[in-house]
Amino acid sequence: MKVAVVQFKASTNKEENLKKIISYISKASSKNATLCAFPEFMMFYTKSSQTAKELANLSETIKGNFVSSISKAAKENHIQVVGSFYEKSKKNNRVYDTSFIINNLGKVISVYRKIHLYDALGFKESKKMIAGSKISKPVSTSIGKTGMMICYDLRFPEMSRILTLAGSEVLIAPSAWVKGPMKEEHWITINKTRAIENGCYVVSPDQVGNIYCGRSLVVDPYGKILLDMKKKQGIGYVNIDLKKVKQIRKSLPLLKNRRADTYTTLKI
Repeated sequence: MKVAVVQFKASTNKEENLKKIISYISKASSKNATLCAFPEFMMFYTKSSQTAKELANLSETIKGNFVSSISKAAKENHIQVVGSFYEKSKKNNRVYDTSFIINNLGKVISVYRKIHLYDALGFKESKKMIAGSKISKPVSTSIGKTGMMICYDLRFPEMSRILTLAGSEVLIAPSAWVKGPMKEEHWITINKTRAIENGCYVVSPDQVGNIYCGRSLVVDPYGKILLDMKKKQGIGYVNIDLKKVKQIRKSLPLLKNRRADTYTTLKI
């Protein structure tokens, strides 16, 4: 099955970005992609000067216009969509960084709120965001059983392993990877590692421009990079072959060879 990966530079204007997103959905469908995946913060770019209150005021619920418009486009174009948005929370002046999967009938079939906030390397997302409290179960999509992560989550191997043990054949991680020394090297290494250690595909659409590095990736279960979008805006396409997941997990049975019975013998 063909997956479309969108890499673009989000502006600070929510309506302007929504128009682009809907256009990308239509284009991906016209190229016979069955799923279209977007980066983190696709709703709008948040400048450092934007206050937590201002961000909260611009956020929406899952039933708001932003996600509803994308759901309508998914249904009209008969394509599944993975995206993200700033979701309202009950905590004053804090939002969730939330991703979602919409099926080709326009129904939201999975919602995931980022659990690992990027409080590192000079950033502190917790000043404007609140962390989610649970990992969402993998769901069946056109490209396989799919587990959801978001950006900084990729640095925590426990999460991808739990999603894999729960049945994930594909991990999708909408991202907005910040530029910086060694950051692109980290990005590529981490994506490849998550794919290799779990014998799964990793699909990571990334923001480009502003403070973000681009390099949207698709990595196969053996660690081969199938797509690297470098710094260009647009859509990349990759065919996902679930037979490869089965083949790799059989020839390199890392999941089967785990010694989970010994892992609790080391007291921390």
